[in-house]
Amino acid sequence: MNIPANAFSVQFPAAIAASGEAAAANLLGCIARHQDRIPDLADLGRRLCERVAPPGLAAPRAPTDERGSPLDALIALHEECAALLEQAMWSGSGDFHALLTDYQALFREQEALRRLRGDVRHHFILGIPVADRPLHLKACLESIYQVCAVFDYGGHESGSWDTVQVVVSEDSRDEANVRRHIELVEEYRQKGLRVVHFGLAEQYELLHALPSQQRERLGTLLTTQPRDRFYLKGQAANRNLSYLKFLQLTEDTRNTLYYLIDSDQSLCVNRQTAAGEEAVYALPYFHAIDRIFHDTDTVMLTGKMVGDPPVSPAVMAANFLDDVTAFFARLATLHAEQACQFHALPKEPVGDAAYHDMAKLFGFENQPATFPYACRLAGEHDHVACLNDFAQRLNAFFFGEHLTRKTGFAYGSGYTALAPARTVYPGNYIVNYAGLKYVIPFGHLRLRMSGPTAGRLIAAEIGHRFASFNMPNLHRRTTETGPGDDFRPGVEADAARVDVSNEFERQFFGDLMLFSTEALVKETDVTRPFAQDAIEAVVAQKEVELLALYQQKHDAIGERNRQLSALVFDVGHWWLRASEQAPGLAPALRQVRAFIDNIDRNFGEEAQAWRQIQSAEHRAARKRQIVEALMNYRAERDAWDSLF
Repeated sequence: MNIPANAFSVQFPAAIAASGEAAAANLLGCIARHQDRIPDLADLGRRLCERVAPPGLAAPRAPTDERGSPLDALIALHEECAALLEQAMWSGSGDFHALLTDYQALFREQEALRRLRGDVRHHFILGIPVADRPLHLKACLESIYQVCAVFDYGGHESGSWDTVQVVVSEDSRDEANVRRHIELVEEYRQKGLRVVHFGLAEQYELLHALPSQQRERLGTLLTTQPRDRFYLKGQAANRNLSYLKFLQLTEDTRNTLYYLIDSDQSLCVNRQTAAGEEAVYALPYFHAIDRIFHDTDTVMLTGKMVGDPPVSPAVMAANFLDDVTAFFARLATLHAEQACQFHALPKEPVGDAAYHDMAKLFGFENQPATFPYACRLAGEHDHVACLNDFAQRLNAFFFGEHLTRKTGFAYGSGYTALAPARTVYPGNYIVNYAGLKYVIPFGHLRLRMSGPTAGRLIAAEIGHRFASFNMPNLHRRTTETGPGDDFRPGVEADAARVDVSNEFERQFFGDLMLFSTEALVKETDVTRPFAQDAIEAVVAQKEVELLALYQQKHDAIGERNRQLSALVFDVGHWWLRASEQAPGLAPALRQVRAFIDNIDRNFGEEAQAWRQIQSAEHRAARKRQIVEALMNYRAERDAWDSLF
């Protein structure tokens, strides 16, 4: 039986009596508004009236008696109510935004109760490595601010969120971008975020404050770049340098967590609606992470990403060409002036690694052959407008944006369900003080796949204490101003030409490092130095396997690119005829041609990266680097561990 809102007559404990019903106003309101749709809320309401803790309630952290204080019980009821709202919110059957509003309010009310009890939860230090990306940094800082504001972890009675601190770790070459980053730090300080700018000069001084012998033993984990070129050190070196700043800022090593976020990621997730994709602040990151580290022996925790894929266009080109071809094949069956037909919700979600041409290498099952394009234009428009917008977005692919295979958030078993991890997502991982030892190595090689490689090493060393959880970040490769506005390593572009040869080369040898490491840790003890002959044998084996796979992918890209070109330009479809009467279509077709040319330039027979991959001499030099790095790993890790 449901309980009407006016039936709640709660006798509050003396500790919160002065606040009266305001101490649980949001909890009471949630129960009254949602108990019809969520039957378990009625039972929670009865227990609230009786001031009885839920059956099986875990012992509070600081109980005043065997059952815990009434204040503890009230906080626990807030947590139970939030869990019920969370499940309903993602079930798809209720009003998502109404549930989200109440869900966020429950956390803010719970924080007020926690302050009455005394708060012993973790403090967070967040690190954001950034290189020439002011627009991305702004979005990232805004997301942290929003999570603090709507969930209020730790409260902000002082005017700032004292339990959350942010370090912006600079790596820009452009002094104008450095100034913009500093301005953003100040802007968000004014909003109540505790943000510090870890500048290039301070980084250099902090690094060189280490004794020279210790720096030498650390080898390539940090950087050897000189003071006058202490920029663009690479994401791994910059991230590892930020650990030195973390140590300086840490007041309590037993109660501090360190959260690494990339500047092109935001603490929110995406959801599909009839009106398109929207970003929502629905995940209480700090609350959930605190609970996981409190309740388990986790040392390192990693989330994933939703939105744009976390991989290079070098391993997405074949499936992207499939989807672009499918778009034009369907467009050919429609009329130019017909109302746009590209707005239906997808029949099935984009699965894990659906964007990866070699997903089977990572143990993922086959995905559908193609995924449909979803037009982003609002209001009434025809297929000419749709094609114009589609064409404008094509070259964003070379900056990592996949128009048809963005990953959406799936609630599954909940936010905090843990699973064994084997990949570190460098833009979304958390460690406690002991976990600072598990650094991402080999940054000096500038290879891609550094996170998966580090993950294999860490998983082999600490097992289940390296875990993944279902709290991804929203990944946006490009900003509202379009591709090319921010720095992306390995990508060079002008008006029409995009060159990703550097990134493509780093992808192949990053795969070679990853799969060699994966095989190596299965055969040897990761806590001891790897033997040179064992490394060389496994690298040689994986080289042969990868060359065959990359050859298959290379052939597939060439064939699919030729098919796309023929479909768009050789068959005489309506867009060619329409471009003669509608001048606006001509630039769109030039953009499609530029995309096809860029595919050939970067992945064709004469592509620079492809020639490097085919060169035995180039491969030999890269293999020597990989073998040497793996041989030195244990000694460098031991030196790094000594810092902590």
